[in-house]
Amino acid sequence: MPATFPTLPGAAWPVTKRPITATRVEAHPSGREVRSPLYPAALYEFTLPIEGLTPDGSFPGLGSASLQALLGLYVQCRGTWGAFLFTDPTDSAVTGQALGAGDGVTTAFPFARTLGGLTETVGWVTAVSRVTVAGVAQASGWSLTAPNTLAFSTPPATGAVVAADFTYAFLCRFMDDGVDFEHLMQGLWQVKSLRFRSTTP
Repeated sequence: MPATFPTLPGAAWPVTKRPITATRVEAHPSGREVRSPLYPAALYEFTLPIEGLTPDGSFPGLGSASLQALLGLYVQCRGTWGAFLFTDPTDSAVTGQALGAGDGVTTAFPFARTLGGLTETVGWVTAVSRVTVAGVAQASGWSLTAPNTLAFSTPPATGAVVAADFTYAFLCRFMDDGVDFEHLMQGLWQVKSLRFRSTTP
């Protein structure tokens, strides 16, 4: 299980969330183009300003050891090497999300969430509170396989819609091998810009 990004009361605004894609473009002498997407799904780049961190609770609103929590995570990940789970408070839970329809054979269904007209697999499911098959709640007969698969012991019947209520996080890596932790005054630190990007599990 990857480490978890800490809750930081000193995180400030604006927070940037940037979808990242890649496309190969091949141009023809006629002027026509052939375009091929390189990523199976978008990656997400986050930028957070952290205006307040405290090592000792000098500022109660910032927690008791928020500096150690963030600094410890960064060092544990060794900068850009290790991965961690980041929960985006605006994009971390779904209710009644359809995951697919049974065919009488398939027992594994990837967890996904819908954004507008797009449905994409989520990075890491953190909890599942309800599973339904054809609208009927399933108290047993299923399990969560990390990082993001719903597995049934018996395949759902053909045409039966599989849905779930669950929470999820983004599996991320820091984008920089160095981050400036600034000591502003006794008991108060900040990080002007913390950058990290989601990755495929």
